[in-house]
Amino acid sequence: MKRRPLVAALLACTPIALVAQPRAMQLADWYKVTTVSQPAMAPDGGRIAFTVTTVNEKENKRHQEVWVVPAAGGEPVRFTAPGYESSNPRFSPDGKYLLFSSNRPGGTSGAGNTWAIRMDVPGGEATQLTEYPSGSWPRDGKFAVFAAPAAEDSTAARGGASADPYARMQPMARPPFGAITKPADPARFDGRHILDARYKANGQGFVPSARQARVIRPQQLFTQAPGAKRVAFTNTAYSHRSPVVSPDGKQIAFIADVSLRPDSVVTAINDSLALLPYDAARDERERNDADIYVIPVAGGAPRKVVTLMGTESDLTWSPDGKQLAFVHRPGRMAQAVLSVVDIANGTTRVLIPSWRYEPAGMEWLPSGEIAMWAEIGGSSALHLINPRTGAMREVLGGRRKLSGFTFNAAGTTVAYVATSVTKPTELFVAGVDGKGERKLTAFNDALNAQVAWSDAERFTYRMPRRAGSRDSLEIEGWLMKPFGYQAGTKYPLVLYIHGGPHSQYGEQWFDETQNLAAAGFMVLYTNPRGSSGYGADFTYDTRGRWFAEDYEDLMRAVDLAAARPDVDSTRMGVTGGSYGGVMTAWVTVKTQRFKAAQADRMIANWWSWYGTSDAQGLTEFEFFGRPWDNPVMYDTLSPIRYVRAVKTPTFILQSEEDHRTPMTDAEQWFAALKRQGTPVEFVRYPRSTHDLSRTGEPWLLVDRLGRLRDWFGHWLR
Repeated sequence: MKRRPLVAALLACTPIALVAQPRAMQLADWYKVTTVSQPAMAPDGGRIAFTVTTVNEKENKRHQEVWVVPAAGGEPVRFTAPGYESSNPRFSPDGKYLLFSSNRPGGTSGAGNTWAIRMDVPGGEATQLTEYPSGSWPRDGKFAVFAAPAAEDSTAARGGASADPYARMQPMARPPFGAITKPADPARFDGRHILDARYKANGQGFVPSARQARVIRPQQLFTQAPGAKRVAFTNTAYSHRSPVVSPDGKQIAFIADVSLRPDSVVTAINDSLALLPYDAARDERERNDADIYVIPVAGGAPRKVVTLMGTESDLTWSPDGKQLAFVHRPGRMAQAVLSVVDIANGTTRVLIPSWRYEPAGMEWLPSGEIAMWAEIGGSSALHLINPRTGAMREVLGGRRKLSGFTFNAAGTTVAYVATSVTKPTELFVAGVDGKGERKLTAFNDALNAQVAWSDAERFTYRMPRRAGSRDSLEIEGWLMKPFGYQAGTKYPLVLYIHGGPHSQYGEQWFDETQNLAAAGFMVLYTNPRGSSGYGADFTYDTRGRWFAEDYEDLMRAVDLAAARPDVDSTRMGVTGGSYGGVMTAWVTVKTQRFKAAQADRMIANWWSWYGTSDAQGLTEFEFFGRPWDNPVMYDTLSPIRYVRAVKTPTFILQSEEDHRTPMTDAEQWFAALKRQGTPVEFVRYPRSTHDLSRTGEPWLLVDRLGRLRDWFGHWLR
């Protein structure tokens, strides 16, 4: 008879009731989740550096460190001091340095925030690198190429500051350049003096107006060898953007104005156009403002490679330096495609012209294949493409989100961050063909064993493109079951609506859906028309048609969920933020099927929003002009116009420093509901921006999650 180990024998005798079972997520669990991001693989593929973000609950802040793990497996090691914030790791081309960004003390003032650790000298301390370049490197790693404005004239930069009578004033209080009024006594005025159109921005707060005449400084090309000063490579009146040096170090490709017009001319034209009312013939016409150029590193004039309508981005050299791969979007609403151009003759090919999805990034591997990653609906995947034939195969994918792809110099190994509905982020590595995938970190394993994260059923349904149309579109959605789900029981349901509108939900761990599922709710979330990840036609299908087909897509998902035997259709709620917040208000205008609503970062009145937001360009494009250009659309799409129809109890959450969807719209919605007797509560979060639910102060973020539980728990029980 075989003997069992003592521990195994004891476990076999342990009553089942004594074995800890995973529990529901508690609010305090949010502080315990670790986020892995920004992976960077060493050139030899032996190690991977990455950023680890944790939450210090006691101090109410996040903390970032750089860690390193062997690609072959092993314990991850923290490489940066825990007392400072460190992030954005990257290796030098020779692998001798691990560079990272940090604002730690002890560095040279004005020398930047780049620090480095010697990887070939064990136990070395981090030192500040003041002369180490960042940019595009050739294969031999001897120098880097980058674009930056030419150095500002020191006299102009000082602008006579020593004699400035307003120098001691707060930046927003100083009279801007061109202002007519001046403070009677600079020492006694502490208000805000505004002249520039852009005077506030979400996350930045109020932005001071210019103190001197605008100086246009075109982006020039620079080269820099490690340890040396940068050397200006160009001196032109036009800008060079997104430069990449060829593998042999002989050519630089960049993007510049279609006719190499001076930046001052282009700026003046754009400034003039911005003052004109919307004109369909002019504003809807496809444009070509920039093209791809190459210039020899040895010197010479730039040469245009190809002229294409639309925009080009993500320039990537072929290993032999004869071709460039790039992402081409022929028009603002056109499908982005992966293209390749011959440097010598400009012949351009679209590699996968009939593909539904759009490339998100690429790497041209030494093997000759192109590694391309993309959003595949709510999932993501890595593909390998043969640039000669256009043949494509998926090598990494599945029901998960992958990000941060990084390769070794040989292009044989890839590292990335992965997350799924029930698993927060961790670091993975695999062969570039997708074989031998390994999980390298386990920061969240202990928490995953304690908490029963809820899974979600993925489903799809079809909707007519337009009312009465035979053409239809597939819509993707998810239904997350509550903790402790039991068949035969009916559960209340909450519909989540994402922001954007060109954002998306997907196959990743998401604190908000997990929060409500843990509290006993079914959680329904979908990607209606207007969402990203399904091709340009799908993304821009809602332009000029907000709250039409996108609303119908959402309600059809609710119909499908409500018909299930485990959903109580008499106890349903709706919530969303930003676009999801205004759509939530619209839903309560259109129907009373929901017993409770929560509007986050909402918009009630498009006129007032336009006058107070930092993102007017959104509706100038989506609604075909400014409010006075298209008043009917701005009026008819404002929920406040129909507020009399709203009977749904509504909870409003808004951030005091949100300049994307400012407080005024939440105030209007609250006042209107309160005046007509609709149950409403209003919470205003201090020191918070539009990004409270993602990057806000931890205590306030968790407070918000708790209030969502409270609100829906009260009205849907």
